Amino acid sequence: MRATIFDYGAGNLHSLAKALATDGVALRTETDPLGALDTDVLVLPGVGNFAVAAERLAGARDAMRDAILSGLPTLGVCLGMQLLFDESDEGPGRGLGVIPGRVTALDAARAPQIGWNSIEAMGDPLFETAPLTMAYYANGFACRPDDDDFVIAWSTHETDRFPAAVRCGQTLGVQFHPEKSSAAGVRFVRAFLQEATR
Repeated sequence: MRATIFDYGAGNLHSLAKALATDGVALRTETDPLGALDTDVLVLPGVGNFAVAAERLAGARDAMRDAILSGLPTLGVCLGMQLLFDESDEGPGRGLGVIPGRVTALDAARAPQIGWNSIEAMGDPLFETAPLTMAYYANGFACRPDDDDFVIAWSTHETDRFPAAVRCGQTLGVQFHPEKSSAAGVRFVRAFLQEATR
């Protein structure tokens, strides 16, 4: 299996690459958004600014959106999840629009949220294969889908309940950082890769 991390200047590529590195996976990093689509699994990493990442996507946004909606297995982590949505209050630029909705600031006195938080899974098979009840977060923004049917897990920071994970077909977005969520988080990432091979 070929897995490609699309590098748009996010800051957690090394730890994410370590989580993805497993037998049977040929992993590479690609800075060209069109080149990143020549893969079996696309990974949109986290840590960074929405506007900057959206600008890096701009020339290939439609091609990437079409590939994802046509079934290219895709994992979006933190900012990568937010890029699956239409737009963000963090800055200008268009997301991929795979999941209709907007990214807004966390409604909390303490933001960004940095540290561990609990996850309320909603019965998606991935959370049953690789149970994850706590995960590490580093986010000041959260996704607000137009339709909660996309949400497969929730978290709450102070009084703000927001999607911890969303799914659209073969695409999974997680607001948390599985690669920083101990052994359970790594198992979760690798379970997604195994699911993508089916």
